[in-house]
Amino acid sequence: MRISTDQLGRKLEGKLTPAWLVIGDEPLLVDEAAAAIRARARAEGYAGRELFFVERNMDWSSLLASSQSLSLFAERRILELKMPSPRPGKDGAAVLAQLASDPAPDTLLLVVTGRPERDTSSTAWFKAFEKNGVVVHAWPVEIGQLPRWIVARAGRHGLAIDPEGAQLLAERVEGNLLAAHQEIEKLALLHAGRDVGVDEVLAAVANSARYDVYQLGEAALDGDAERSLRILEGLRAEGVEPALVLWALCRELRSLAAERRSPEAAAGYGRQAERRAALLARALRRTAGQPLGPHFIDAGRVDRQIKGLGRGDPWTGLTGLVAALAGVRLPESPAA
Repeated sequence: MRISTDQLGRKLEGKLTPAWLVIGDEPLLVDEAAAAIRARARAEGYAGRELFFVERNMDWSSLLASSQSLSLFAERRILELKMPSPRPGKDGAAVLAQLASDPAPDTLLLVVTGRPERDTSSTAWFKAFEKNGVVVHAWPVEIGQLPRWIVARAGRHGLAIDPEGAQLLAERVEGNLLAAHQEIEKLALLHAGRDVGVDEVLAAVANSARYDVYQLGEAALDGDAERSLRILEGLRAEGVEPALVLWALCRELRSLAAERRSPEAAAGYGRQAERRAALLARALRRTAGQPLGPHFIDAGRVDRQIKGLGRGDPWTGLTGLVAALAGVRLPESPAA
């Protein structure tokens, strides 16, 4: 069975499944899901806990042996495994598949891992969890859904944030759910039992935006000039190399050009593939009839500026490229 973190609470109200896989690249949601499963297990009498960390050259036989040995007091226990990525290797995959398919008596297996890769769902060990246990996906919250997520999360703390305040907080944390959660907790302490709006958010919230080049490329491709230029400025302030920024923008340009030649769903994993396909579909409609050649020419000019072979500041060139890709034409940077 596959479920999202939003569905986990209801699932935990029923009979406790002995094998769980929590997978995703959103640390807050991953940690909360794992904590909820552990809490439910403790309520069922799983008092012991053995924790394993997957490292290079891990001895998987030790995990298997531990699962097959009874504890000193024959108590119920949680066997928890933390993997940085969903690539356990040949030996690890075999052990995980065996543990998920044939759970040890009085043992709850909990595997926590990072972002799923393209082939993760087709592996035998993943399918074993899907068939015999529960796979919990911790999907990132889309930027457009973040204000709603903030309002709902604030409600858990007895805090009422109006739509404008939630939007401002979403812009400040720029997709960082952990930062958003921390700011909500702060606001709940400062304004317990009161409504919170833009003024309260402005006064209390720090700028904890987590900018990355992927967000920049996707925001520009989506035609969101204001957000993409804000992310670009954040990347510059954080000292990101302009070459990496240019790479992300060229990646989106090539994706858009490829979709024009042969429109099809973007490669990816699960809901991420759907989101990517929807983004490219919107970009196709927005840029219909507009040539992409000038964007590639601008990118080449910026590349020469980065390498010191062309005149002008590369960050100025990147600003123009981002704006143009988002649908706003700024004054041209000096030609190389």
